[in-house]
Amino acid sequence: MKLGLSSCSKPFSEELFQNYAAAGIAAMEISYHRAETDALDFAQAKRWAQAHGVELWSLHLPFAPFNIIDPSRPSLADKTVDYFIEVMRRANGEAGITRFIVHPSAEPIPDSDRALRMETSQRSLDRLATFADTIGAVICVENLPRTCLGNSSDEMLTLLTANDSLRVCFDTNHLLGEDFAPFIEKLGDKIVTTHVSDYDFEDECHWLPGEGRLDWQRLYQTLLASGYDGVWLYELGFAPPDDLPERTKDLTCADFAENAKKIFNGTL
Repeated sequence: MKLGLSSCSKPFSEELFQNYAAAGIAAMEISYHRAETDALDFAQAKRWAQAHGVELWSLHLPFAPFNIIDPSRPSLADKTVDYFIEVMRRANGEAGITRFIVHPSAEPIPDSDRALRMETSQRSLDRLATFADTIGAVICVENLPRTCLGNSSDEMLTLLTANDSLRVCFDTNHLLGEDFAPFIEKLGDKIVTTHVSDYDFEDECHWLPGEGRLDWQRLYQTLLASGYDGVWLYELGFAPPDDLPERTKDLTCADFAENAKKIFNGTL
């Protein structure tokens, strides 16, 4: 399986691409906050990617601040989608990026608002998928935790009914009320990319696999059995997380490559 890694707000530079290539990481997801995304030179990113043999696999559309960006909130949805379309237009036109990760909602969402927020999110996702079709791209809806929309396989299936072109980004550390096996079984061929990280089953943690409670062999084999042929793409910060005192040093690209090797060969 091809190895990928999110930029996760690491300073965007040619050195980042050099480090990916040196570690054997073949694919990058560009992921930054709104201001950084708006300032990105996608044409330069394409040149660096080509120079170092790293595929610009995907771009994570910004999902914060919640009071500005939310495709599920009626008062923000249209402006959010307009903004996303402009980002997609630039990223695709200047760098050829064809996969765009989107959060179907912000949070919190009270139960009394959930039906309306779901309906609004579906309209937003339909608009995004319709635009993506015109540029040869795909919208990858990410499963989310807590009160967010898409916090279960059933809600993900409901969101996907908005447009037949919608696909799924499976985040391994966002399932808080459901085992990953039925999630993968239900969504099957809709899963086209991943966000790989570990957690404690209490909340999302974005830890390195092996630092939390996930059974990585069972997850990896379940994903393979589903026919998944996308990337194994890590999404966690390089710096030690505040909620994991056991890790005291920054991760390197080589650390991610070594972690993936252990999972792929069955030793983790």
